[in-house]
Amino acid sequence: MTETSNGDRRQLDQFTRRSLLLGGVQAAGLGLVGWRLFDLQVMGAHRYGPLAENNRLNLQVVAPKRGRILDRSGRVLADNEQVFRVTITPAIAKNVGGVLRRVSRILPLTDDEIAKIVARARKQGRNVPTTVASDLSFEQVAHLNLAAPSLPGINTEFALRRRYLGGSALCHVVGFVGSVERFTIDDDAVARLPEMRIGKSGAELGFDGDLRGAGGTQKVEVDARGRVVRNLETVDPVAGRDVTLTIDSELQRLVGDRLQSGASAAAAVLVDIQTGGIVVMASAPGFDPGAIAGGITAADWQKLAQSEDKPLLNRAVAGQYAPGSTFVVVTALAALEAGVLSPGERIVCHGEYEYRGDVYRCSKREGHGSLSLHEAISSSCEVFFCEVAARLGIARLSAAARALGLGATWNFGLSEEKSGLVPDPDWKRGNLNSAWLGGETLLTGIGQGYVQATPLQLAVMTARIASGRSVVPQLEKRDGISGFVPLGFSEAHVDAVRQGMAAAVNEQGGSAEEAKLGAGRPVVAGKTGASKMFIGYEPAETPRYAIATVVERGNASAALLARDILNFAVDRADHAGGKSPQGGGVSPTGDDTGKAG
Repeated sequence: MTETSNGDRRQLDQFTRRSLLLGGVQAAGLGLVGWRLFDLQVMGAHRYGPLAENNRLNLQVVAPKRGRILDRSGRVLADNEQVFRVTITPAIAKNVGGVLRRVSRILPLTDDEIAKIVARARKQGRNVPTTVASDLSFEQVAHLNLAAPSLPGINTEFALRRRYLGGSALCHVVGFVGSVERFTIDDDAVARLPEMRIGKSGAELGFDGDLRGAGGTQKVEVDARGRVVRNLETVDPVAGRDVTLTIDSELQRLVGDRLQSGASAAAAVLVDIQTGGIVVMASAPGFDPGAIAGGITAADWQKLAQSEDKPLLNRAVAGQYAPGSTFVVVTALAALEAGVLSPGERIVCHGEYEYRGDVYRCSKREGHGSLSLHEAISSSCEVFFCEVAARLGIARLSAAARALGLGATWNFGLSEEKSGLVPDPDWKRGNLNSAWLGGETLLTGIGQGYVQATPLQLAVMTARIASGRSVVPQLEKRDGISGFVPLGFSEAHVDAVRQGMAAAVNEQGGSAEEAKLGAGRPVVAGKTGASKMFIGYEPAETPRYAIATVVERGNASAALLARDILNFAVDRADHAGGKSPQGGGVSPTGDDTGKAG
């Protein structure tokens, strides 16, 4: 009995010691946990509090509304329209591919399209909504909303889509928008939004910084899964600025139709000489900018981009052509200024010109006979201007060409513009690694050889000759444009060239008779480059508009094309009470001259 009691007592002592040990360990553990909690919540509050707050809050970027593009009278050429779109949020959907396959019972989604959406969603992040489809019908939205319980992560919402109201006639001037394809270090967060669209061509690209606006922000509270619980603070985005162009969209449409009816590839530019405003800038063929902005397929884009007709090329600013005989007005003015030719001097044309063993033939094989400068410009005699160019030399010839606007770009809102080419010995040595030849000066003097110009440059050159001032082209309409500075050429010399251009159109046998507007209409002064190029201005007495037309392919006459365009402009001015062409567009709502380069 005693032995049993002693054994029980020993077991009780062991249990008590173990209990005390275990209790001590537990107390120490609880003490450590308590100390850690105290350290986190009290001692480390200043450090961990902001981190926890940042995990709870999320700052989202809000895209701004893109500004509109208007014509000179305020007619809308490009704006935004509201459409339905559907998005998917991977964090809520979980199985994005499975949800999209269920969506494909309502929307026409192929397996390839689903795979692309899944890949895009994976790249953008699990909590970022990814666009599945846009421009949904009301019926499609209704069906998606009805099926919402079985489509986790799917959301239908309003979105803005770019709308173009000018059609193909204004496609090159207005341009189009597209997705952001790559980023630079200084890109703002708005540019990284999945649905952000930026200018890709035309005014959309040239004025993108103004049209885009500034993004806003939304501070939202999110739960542990990253889902938005509530909106805490909103900074509204700033809408993009509306851009008003100098273009008369109704006149542009008339010109576009005229180009399409007479040539498979052509361009025309009409410039207001007083302001430099580009009233018309047309290029054919064109394209539908709405189809591109709305989401063109890769196959259709490749077809458009690789077309032999080059519909994406704005020939008015990016087509580079040998100016031909239109260039002789430069040669004439340079020679008069240099004193190597006088207005009354006569040069005999026998049908060909021999220079250092080479023969240069005139377009009139039997020759023009004895000609003054006035008659040489009117009849377009190559022999006359070969002789003048030989006297002049390439240095003075190229300097005059540059003074008249050739070889220049103006950064006026269309980044596609090309500089053309005014050749000289330095250019040839640097680009072709060979010396300049005397015969090349002759070719340059008659607008052949290496010299190239765009239709816009030719129109500006014509405006400068017509006004005697350094006209600079403008695409954005602005108030209070000051007068242009004088060219620095003798007014008598410039006027001698003007008189020759007037004779080319209005005197019997003139090389540009086709450009005459007719009885009771303003008098046109101009110059042809064979049948495929024409430059001119009207009225000849008090110049208002300068024009350049180029027919790259087709049977149309460039002079006839210019005549029709100038008649359109005169009719528009008469309708507006003698003012510059106003209005147009759409009603507001909410021998060969060479290939294009």
